[in-house]
Amino acid sequence: MAVATGPQSVTWQEVFGHPEAYPEQADGIETAIQTARDDGFAVVEGACGTGKTMLALTAGIDLVRDPDSDYERVFVLTSVKQQLRQFEADLRTINENLPTDWKPVSGLTLVGKSDVCPYSREGCGGIDDSTVYDRCEGLRDRTRGLVGDGGRTSAEALAKDAREQQTGLLDTGSTSAGPSYLETAGDPTPYPKSMPDYEDVEYCPFYANFLADLPEDGDPIEAVPFEFDDKGLITTEDLVSLAAGAGSCPHSVMGALLPNVEVVVGNYYHAFDPTTVGTFTGALVDDSTFVICDEAHMLEPRVRDLVSVGVGDRTLRDAESEFTRVIQPVKFDDAGKSTVDAELVRGELQEADVTLRELEETRDFIRDLREELDRRVTAHLDREYVGWRADLTELEDEELPLRDPEEPGVDELTEWAEANGHDEGTWVRAEATGSAVARILDSVEEDDKRRAAPAAGRALATWAYADHEKHFREIELERTWDEMEPPESWRRAYNVRLSVHNCVPGEAIAERLGDFGGGVLMSATLEPIDVFRRVTGLDALADDGRPVAERTFGLGFPESNRASFAVDVPKFTHSNRGPPGEENETRLAYTDAAVEVCERSPGNVLVGMPNYAEAEWMAGALEARVDKPVLLDESSDDGATERLKRDFFGGEGKVLVTSLRGTLTEGVDYSGDKLSAAVVCGVPLINTSSPRTRAVKTAYDREFGNGFETALTVPAVRKARQAIGRVIRGTDEVGVRVFVDARYARDSWNGVRDYLPEQEREEFRPVSPDMLGFGLDRFWSSVE
Repeated sequence: MAVATGPQSVTWQEVFGHPEAYPEQADGIETAIQTARDDGFAVVEGACGTGKTMLALTAGIDLVRDPDSDYERVFVLTSVKQQLRQFEADLRTINENLPTDWKPVSGLTLVGKSDVCPYSREGCGGIDDSTVYDRCEGLRDRTRGLVGDGGRTSAEALAKDAREQQTGLLDTGSTSAGPSYLETAGDPTPYPKSMPDYEDVEYCPFYANFLADLPEDGDPIEAVPFEFDDKGLITTEDLVSLAAGAGSCPHSVMGALLPNVEVVVGNYYHAFDPTTVGTFTGALVDDSTFVICDEAHMLEPRVRDLVSVGVGDRTLRDAESEFTRVIQPVKFDDAGKSTVDAELVRGELQEADVTLRELEETRDFIRDLREELDRRVTAHLDREYVGWRADLTELEDEELPLRDPEEPGVDELTEWAEANGHDEGTWVRAEATGSAVARILDSVEEDDKRRAAPAAGRALATWAYADHEKHFREIELERTWDEMEPPESWRRAYNVRLSVHNCVPGEAIAERLGDFGGGVLMSATLEPIDVFRRVTGLDALADDGRPVAERTFGLGFPESNRASFAVDVPKFTHSNRGPPGEENETRLAYTDAAVEVCERSPGNVLVGMPNYAEAEWMAGALEARVDKPVLLDESSDDGATERLKRDFFGGEGKVLVTSLRGTLTEGVDYSGDKLSAAVVCGVPLINTSSPRTRAVKTAYDREFGNGFETALTVPAVRKARQAIGRVIRGTDEVGVRVFVDARYARDSWNGVRDYLPEQEREEFRPVSPDMLGFGLDRFWSSVE
């Protein structure tokens, strides 16, 4: 039932966080509300700065606060950290402007364990970012073991003991500066920095305290040690301070709060990753939830990754070892020589309805599979890298397809397994046997290790279950380095992975969206919306009676504040441009166009290239010809990216060159005077020669009729439009947007102009290279 915390007659205008909505916002809010009342979804494309975040939150909160609505919460999914912060900011704005007799809208942002675990945050208790997940699960298991049925003590006693251990430090005079409390989020906790133990068994006092407060048959919300429904948005720091300060586990408290707050902000994997939904966020996935899919142009590729499955060679190695450790005590009756008790194994196997013979078959299968992987990888390297053993540093990432990507059919590894006595049942049984092995090892070994056997078993079972038309199987070779492997082994240079790629994730998307009551899918770049509806499964939902409403809002800011050009130069294809560094007319034309924009535009200029290699080439070309400092974005970690952004935004005007498939061309706030112009060079198609890409294209051909368009061209144009959209984000902002490539400028057999929304097609008028400078000068003189 909806939360009745305001007047009985709720209107969205009372929820909306500003005095008045744009006409497009008002239309979008009313469309979203009405569509969701009919169990449907609104698809909204709105240009940057048109208030989509406030639109979606207002619609969802209006429904949650309406006593006649069945919606109980809003679940926001976004793939971009900048947008996550925007939802938090807009929720605060809504709360600041609610009617005075309303309670604030409660909200919570989902974060990982490393962000909320007091020990991980402070680097103590033997826990840090790299160990927090395994250590947490081990400590939780041991804590439950101490207090569960037949346990040695109670949760209340464990928490009390931990507090007394802290008090004991003070009583013994072991510290001269007072008790050594663990402090985090600016507040002390009741426990010491070291991990406590009970009769030599380590446990987590925060988790023990949460269990102590957890009612046996009641709602977990009763274990939350603070009032939450009047606090508005609970930030990560708020959560840690309030929970840990009271001695309770912040991550467990977050889980208890999830279904009870009105707005939850998370990532796509919180709704679409099967493991995360099964273990943490499942309570949010039902028909009382209004879902908001932000940056929805990324929904399809992100979900494709989340519902694809793989298992690495190292995981298979560790799984084989785990199976052996469980099999040996029973097989050889070596009582006293193993940490695993034979009788315990027999009991667990009987309970799981798994036989010792099945464990042996799975172990043998994994061993044979690794040998076959070794044979295939070695043969490939012998063909492609003559003398590779002498210099492993020359090896590159590789894909080894196990069937013709363009001819769906049974893969070679499945055929090899069948020919060697490992039928489909062998693959499928690996899931049950892997789970049994993990349970046995977890019950006798307190090593806080995440077991490999269940992950390997799930991946092998999926290999058997998945069809061969919409799924593509391959061996992936990912460059890494492991000094523990022999110097001449490929395992020293590679982690090899068996992968089952879900080429057509629309069915998985539609199935998950169908679990929600309704919602909004929105982005600045969804057009063509008919393609978006097909590939995300929305059309299938509509066929099942779930209405889908569309709204497209163009850039409503004054046209006089922006100039838009589509420069008609030779297409930036590999056959035209050649490799980076080659001097030819095509590359010269693109350099000339970028130089014109950089030199004639004041302030910062963003130049987007199809990939990082081309970005490096363009940065070098511009450094030789423009007066402004030229910054190059390279594929790097978040810290390096943030430093680059600070350099770009600070001081006088600069040029930033990046990949259109990187992180700086979408989701980054270039508001105000941070950016005066954006140049997009070429159409950022992904590598069409990759076996995986060819398989996706083929699957889309079979599913939608035009795989190149739906799987490759449309996503590439959306990437380009995201970059262009960085420039104008407000009514008073002024700037230039430039597409450089004949495919944007005129119709042709591989042109992309038709994939631009109508307003953009009208604004991005074609211009010849020699007229670009004139157009730029005329625009900038008109706005001075």
